[in-house]
Amino acid sequence: MKQAIIIGATSGIGLAVATLLIEKGWRVAVTGRRLERLEALQHSYDKERVVIRAMDVTEESAIESLDALLEEVAAPDVLLYAAGIGKQNPELNEDMELRTVKTNCEGMVRIVDHFINYVKRSPQYTAKHKAHIAVITSVAGTMGMGQAAAYSATKSMQSAYLVALAQLTRMKHLPITIGDIRPGFVATEILNPDKHYPMLMSADRAAHYILRSFERHQRITIFDWRYRLLVGFWRLIPRWLWERITIVKN
Repeated sequence: MKQAIIIGATSGIGLAVATLLIEKGWRVAVTGRRLERLEALQHSYDKERVVIRAMDVTEESAIESLDALLEEVAAPDVLLYAAGIGKQNPELNEDMELRTVKTNCEGMVRIVDHFINYVKRSPQYTAKHKAHIAVITSVAGTMGMGQAAAYSATKSMQSAYLVALAQLTRMKHLPITIGDIRPGFVATEILNPDKHYPMLMSADRAAHYILRSFERHQRITIFDWRYRLLVGFWRLIPRWLWERITIVKN
C-alpha cells in the first residue's frame, strides 16, 4: 500500500488530492488547522487508511506534529505541501502580506527541510524506494503580479527553493525526487467568489494531474496545456514591459 502525507488538506487542492489517493487505495495522513474537517474526512473512510493530525505550519510545534505522523506512516512515498494562503491585496494590507510569507515560505521550509532530514536517517529509503516531495506553487510565481504581490513572490520563492533542493539532493545522493506543481486558477476557497477567473479548473480535476505527477516523479507540473502556453508567453515578455502592463486585474 502506498502512503502519503499531505500538509494542508482541510480544503481545496489538498483535500481533493487526499480524497483521490484514498479512493485509489493509498494510506494517507492529512494535516491542517481545522481539526473538525480532518475528522469529517476520516469518518468518511476506513480509519486505518486515514491518519489525521492538527497542524499550523507557521508554528514551531508543526515539527512535533510531523514527527508524530511519521511514527504512524513510516517512510511515506510522497510528502505533499499543499498548505498556502494568498489574496489579491492591492491595498498592501501589511498583516495579510506577512501572513502569506509566513505560511507559504517559512512553513514550507520548516516542513520540507525536516522531512528531508528524516529521509537521510531512514534506512527504508533506497535507490529503489525514493521519497517524492512535492509543493503546490503556482503559475503566478512566473511573474510578479501587482494585485497579489506577496502571493506571487512567495510562489516564486518556493519554486526557486525547490530548484536548490533538487540540486542539493543530487549532490548528496539522497533517495529523493522533487516536484514543483504549478496550477493556474483552481476553484478553491482562496479565490474571490465575486470575480471571474479565466481557465478555471475544478479541484478534483487538478487532483488527477497531481496524482499523475506523483506516479511519474515529475519535476515540474503545469496544468493544463493552456497554462503551459501562457507561461511560455509570459517568459517572452521583457521585465520593463511587464511592469507597464496595468490592465491585469485577476
